[in-house]
Amino acid sequence: MILVTGATGTVGREVVAQLLAAGQEVRAMTRTPLKAKLDARVEVVKGDFEAPETLERVVDGAEKVFSLTFGPRTGIHERNLAVAAKKGGVRQIVKLSALGGDEKIRNDIRKWHDEGERAIGETGIELTVVRPGAFMSNALHWRESIRTQGKVFSNYGDGKLPPVHPRDIAAVAVRALTSEGHQGKEYSVTGPEALSIGEQVKILSGAIGKPLEFIPVSDDAARKGMEQAGMPVFLIDALLPFADFIRSGKAARVFKTVEEVTGRQPFTFSDWARENAAAFR
Repeated sequence: MILVTGATGTVGREVVAQLLAAGQEVRAMTRTPLKAKLDARVEVVKGDFEAPETLERVVDGAEKVFSLTFGPRTGIHERNLAVAAKKGGVRQIVKLSALGGDEKIRNDIRKWHDEGERAIGETGIELTVVRPGAFMSNALHWRESIRTQGKVFSNYGDGKLPPVHPRDIAAVAVRALTSEGHQGKEYSVTGPEALSIGEQVKILSGAIGKPLEFIPVSDDAARKGMEQAGMPVFLIDALLPFADFIRSGKAARVFKTVEEVTGRQPFTFSDWARENAAAFR
């Protein structure tokens, strides 16, 4: 039995689907089971990282756990889960973390995940860390401006980063959950090529068959846009300073982890754009 937390999110749903395809028995944790809308083969259970008393029942009988949580309380959440998992006899946790910088510079999101990694490690459970870079699916945040204006606004300038398909992130995690030799490993996961936002917009334009324009904006303008979109302040404050890291070119490193772990080539942004073109029309 493999427990998947964050099972209703972008990566979590992919993890569930790929585990089922691999013939695994899957349990999914969610705060709202009736809204989960997962495959009927999945055992959906109610649990909450903020309520430790719910987690012992959630992990009961599970041999491995995929841990996915987010936000300033990540360290607390994953400590709660790991303590319950240790008590329940879980052998391995595969944690979804984040790249979020390099050895010298870490954004707040990476720092939150660092706390989660330490919390799990302190329990002594075998840990595998999967650290993806920017998701290709982040481009879905451009839907409204593309539909209404044919434009994409970003404060990343000409800085490049190698976005990764959520399916590839899940594939690395699933391999770590279903095969040996991954305990203690830390996997940095990116797509196959570093692209600027302007280059991503050009690819997306071709996929949807509509002219699109990339508009560089300042950090102040980006903050206002995030606020208008209803993004939480803690997330805005975590993301904005990282734009300078991207503009510096330091976020462009490509890792071959997907190919090395799964044995196949990762999906390109062109692949993702073709799959999701309808969302932008």
